[in-house]
Amino acid sequence: MKVDGRHYRSIWIAADGTTVEAIDQTHLPHRFVIFAMTGLADAARAIATMQVRGAPLIGAAAAYGMALALREDASDAALERAYATLLATRPTAINLKWALDEMVAAVRNRPREARVAAGYARAREIADEDVTINEAIGRNGLALIEAISRRKPGERINVLTHCNAGWLATVDWGTATSAIYMAHDKGLPVHVWVDETRPRNQGASLTAWELGHHGVPHTVIPDNTGGHLMSHGLVDLAIVGTDRVTAQGDVCNKIGTYLKALAAFDNGVPFYVALPSPTIDFTVVDGLAEIPIEQRGPEEVATMTGRTADGRIETVTIVPEGSPVANYAFDVTPARLVTGLITERGVLAATRPALAAAFPERVESAKLAGRSAAG
Repeated sequence: MKVDGRHYRSIWIAADGTTVEAIDQTHLPHRFVIFAMTGLADAARAIATMQVRGAPLIGAAAAYGMALALREDASDAALERAYATLLATRPTAINLKWALDEMVAAVRNRPREARVAAGYARAREIADEDVTINEAIGRNGLALIEAISRRKPGERINVLTHCNAGWLATVDWGTATSAIYMAHDKGLPVHVWVDETRPRNQGASLTAWELGHHGVPHTVIPDNTGGHLMSHGLVDLAIVGTDRVTAQGDVCNKIGTYLKALAAFDNGVPFYVALPSPTIDFTVVDGLAEIPIEQRGPEEVATMTGRTADGRIETVTIVPEGSPVANYAFDVTPARLVTGLITERGVLAATRPALAAAFPERVESAKLAGRSAAG
């Protein structure tokens, strides 16, 4: 996608062939900053502090982090330490573990002197695969928007999003936004209701920023507005992303997604989840019982950062001193509330048979992993 007319990915290899560069999302929307990662510690810090975020991008960043770690030390012991360090950075998104497993498989049986090249090659492949997958997700989601356009020709098509599942959350295109960008580029009159997405405001600060730079009409709304819009017929469909989907189709995503799904269900609004196949975790069945929900620091709720009238970036406290704060980062939306899962292999029912039929190789991989873990 483009920023001020120039194409960017969210993460890439620098001109020196070894340094990894990425867009620092903690500075958006007020400053566009690119930062460099030269070692394992840089990559781990970038994921943990959300300089890079979004399940697919976390996976790509972890893959590059493993490549950087191999440059520092290509031994088996160092490989295991790097794996553990990166795995601990974010507990919820399954793409992180998937990418780390892919990297280990790519280098484990190679001689030490060949591991760095093999690691960088696989990391690049993971990044390129993400772009290809998200483009396919976009084509499949575009068909849904086109169907709405045929039912209401010439009228505005209103899509509601939550959090940021755009190209900033992936390597390029995005998941939930991929179809939106394609619809806009085809000339369809698409408009996006952008949930602000407290805490961290990824919708207001990231989704709105990237939609604006691409020229997509959009309106930022408070998180509590979605139900009102749906009940007044102002939402044609909701499309969100996800950090993990279970074998039976439960969806774990940014906190507040469950409430949007409930409102959509009550108002007959189609509720779709866009995801690349590495986000499906066939080792987990019941999302509510089995997915660990990350609890982040209270400062994300207790403070807000913005730009003052004179251009300064300031962080202010918005809760009373001494008030306890809970910061659950994700919630789980049961499969029964999901109209469909938009994947690179089509729009699927949120059911175990549909997912297993579409991705049999991932089911088999999960079985092998389970047998290996059992000894």
